[in-house]
Amino acid sequence: MRVRGKKLLDFLAIERNMTGLLLMVILVGLGEKLAERFLPIYLIALGGGALSIGILNGLDNLLSALYSYPGGYLADRLGTKKSLLVFNLLAMFGFLVVVLIPSQLAVIGASFFFLSWTAISLPATMKLIAQALPMNRRTMGVSLHSLVRRIPMVLGPVMGGVMIGLWGEKTGVRAAFAIAFILAGVALAAQQILIRPDSSAIERPEKNPMVIFKLMSPALKNLLISDILIRFCEQIPYAFAVVWAMKSIENPVSAFQFGILTTIEMAVAMLIYIPVAWLADKGNKKIFVVITFCFFTAFPIILYHSRSFWPLAGAFVVRGLKEFGEPTRKSLILDLAPNERKAAMFGLYYLIRDVVVSIAAFGGALLWMVDPAVNFYGASLFGALGTIWFILKGEDFRRPLP
Repeated sequence: MRVRGKKLLDFLAIERNMTGLLLMVILVGLGEKLAERFLPIYLIALGGGALSIGILNGLDNLLSALYSYPGGYLADRLGTKKSLLVFNLLAMFGFLVVVLIPSQLAVIGASFFFLSWTAISLPATMKLIAQALPMNRRTMGVSLHSLVRRIPMVLGPVMGGVMIGLWGEKTGVRAAFAIAFILAGVALAAQQILIRPDSSAIERPEKNPMVIFKLMSPALKNLLISDILIRFCEQIPYAFAVVWAMKSIENPVSAFQFGILTTIEMAVAMLIYIPVAWLADKGNKKIFVVITFCFFTAFPIILYHSRSFWPLAGAFVVRGLKEFGEPTRKSLILDLAPNERKAAMFGLYYLIRDVVVSIAAFGGALLWMVDPAVNFYGASLFGALGTIWFILKGEDFRRPLP
């Protein structure tokens, strides 16, 4: 029995550091997702409109970009354990501001902290996975991380929807952020206990992103270009999906029903992670990324033609399927990054991608004010361009570069 258990843990690429990391992801992520999907509705309740929603969504992308490279730098400079401690404290401060100050400006200001956690911690997370696992197990490690991230995404919106149903759009969201603060504190303690002190700190990590950019291979640059176009497709309608479902369509859904839609999306993603990771680690990675990009492209158009709960449920199944090859894409970045600069290269990749994509998030509000159809169909056009680019330029990689 113990032998079988060990084989299962080996198959899933689980060891002590990974256990601490995954527990942190569940707890902090659950706190985030209790309220994150409902922030557009919260802003409307506070007197905001499409512009404030677009600003918040644009900040999400812009801050993700601006924090990515510093996150990689700190992971190289402090090591993964110390850097994750700093990142958790930043998120907790942001949660607390939203709880204490019910205003649009407070939400926007706090977003500089609570939106930072995923972006700033991702390079450290990926570095930890790269250190713990050989290259032919990295897609499984990244997939397990992605799968566990979806547990909060499944539970959080449903719990947040219940809170809004019980206490209203203002008090319910603030209560969700209070719980997020508590969960992040528990995660911080567990992370410091379980994750081993590491010797991954680099005495003089590279501060200049242009130096790291020179180390980026042409193949990784092609992946980056296609990824930017695909993220335009995702982010143009992203913040307005909840507005479309709850406010715009002929038969709008409730907050609880939208939570169910999000649960459907995450459940689909979770079901495909492990089998796809197993196949991708064995060889051809390009096909999994291409399939993923196709689902990204299809979702906005399907969403536009979904005007009640059950068609929306079908649309959110497609939204879940867009995670088909996402871990594979992340593992490609790790494979292509220089061994001593994996966190910095990962951070730089996201810095470039999300700075550019933040334009799409801000522009999504303008397209929405013209017409939802312009928003959704325009998004799919970018998705088609990104898919075609990767089909023509993308390559498979099975060994990390020296």
